[in-house]
Amino acid sequence: MKKKIFISQPMRDKTDEQILAERKKAVMVAKSCFEEKVEIIDSFFQEAPHDAKPLWFLGKSLELMAGADAVVFVKGWENYRGCRIEHTCAIEYGIKIIEI
Repeated sequence: MKKKIFISQPMRDKTDEQILAERKKAVMVAKSCFEEKVEIIDSFFQEAPHDAKPLWFLGKSLELMAGADAVVFVKGWENYRGCRIEHTCAIEYGIKIIEI
C-alpha cells in the first residue's frame, strides 16, 4: 500500500520555480524514508483564486494534510506561520513528521 505524503514548505516571496525545485528535493527525501511506494499529495495551488488570502491556502492545505500518512517539512518551515500551524496539527493528530 502506498504511503500518502504531504509536503509543508515556505512559499511566500518565492517563485514557482523555487517552490517546485524544493518540492522535488522533498519528494526524493520522502521516497528514501519509506520502503514502500509513496504518493505525494499535491498541495501547490497554482490554480488558486486570484484574490485568495493566506487563510484560504492554509484551509486547503489542512484539508489535504488530513489524508496524509506523513508530512515532510522543508528547511525553513519554522519561520512561516502556515507551516508552523501545519506542524502543530501533525503533532496533535499523530501524523508522522519528517524534517529536512
